[in-house]
Amino acid sequence: MIEVNNLCKHFILKKRKSGFLGSVQSLFYYEKDVIKAVDNISFKIKSGELVGYIGQNGAGKSTTIKMLTGILKPSSGEVLVNGVNPSKDRARNAFQIGVVFGQRSQLWMDLPVEESFDLLRSIYRIDKKMYDKKIEFFSDLLGINEFMKQQARKLSLGQRMKADLAASLLHSPSVLFLDEPTIGLDLLVKEKVRTFIKNINENEKVTIILTTHDIQDIEFLADRIIIIDKGKIGYDGDISNFNKMVGNDSYVSVHFQEQIKNFNLPHPYEIKQKISELHYLIKIPDEEPLSKLLEFFQKNKYSIQEINREKPELGEAIKKMYEGRSVN
Repeated sequence: MIEVNNLCKHFILKKRKSGFLGSVQSLFYYEKDVIKAVDNISFKIKSGELVGYIGQNGAGKSTTIKMLTGILKPSSGEVLVNGVNPSKDRARNAFQIGVVFGQRSQLWMDLPVEESFDLLRSIYRIDKKMYDKKIEFFSDLLGINEFMKQQARKLSLGQRMKADLAASLLHSPSVLFLDEPTIGLDLLVKEKVRTFIKNINENEKVTIILTTHDIQDIEFLADRIIIIDKGKIGYDGDISNFNKMVGNDSYVSVHFQEQIKNFNLPHPYEIKQKISELHYLIKIPDEEPLSKLLEFFQKNKYSIQEINREKPELGEAIKKMYEGRSVN
């Protein structure tokens, strides 16, 4: 569905000396810096996949998405979206993709939402019966019927995001690019938007690339992540494998029935935090089965009231990668 081969995007920044003389001199001579926003990356995304494309600010996420949508032309390398080169055939590509930028809207701000939708129906030449079915579908899942007659500028942030999601999918695209789709939304609206995204991926088989700083979006929606760091791919694979590779150990929360004296744990377990005399947080390597720890408690006759293994947080694993831990 999406193929990216040796993709690069370089920006040239002109350097000039300060002051009037520096400005005059720059007309004839100037130094330049080459900024490698995207530096020789390659990946493939299969039809129907939902992939989290994540990285810090300035890592190259948005630049990549702009090349995949045809907004930017690559400096070198190749991009194909369903067999189409986005920068060479932007019109054809536009008919097969949907795009949602969390901080920008594709709605006409002075028009009611339904009129924006009707304009999009004309632009994409959507059959009226199909259009009506789509509106009904979005009304059921997103509740857009509640604000269809309101001007776009009068919508709340959550309502605008719902409207933008619907607008991006009116023409039944095979690929959807989501850039910060839940930014600034309250918890209830976030849950609604995430559930909708998961629904169209699983039931409508829409291929989705999701960029976000909200790790919960990634953990809820994606099984595969691509992490870009300083223009290069730092990791591409399953979330669970990434946690293991960076040593993102999990924790076991244990409530004992009675106080334990001289509480020592065998290797490789360690006490991360003593929350109370009866409650401990124990660090446990991700590959270690919980059964071994339970055998230790049983052997030493420790009475357990409650025990829970807590899932490692993806955000902590990504932080470790940025701090310099290698991922192979």
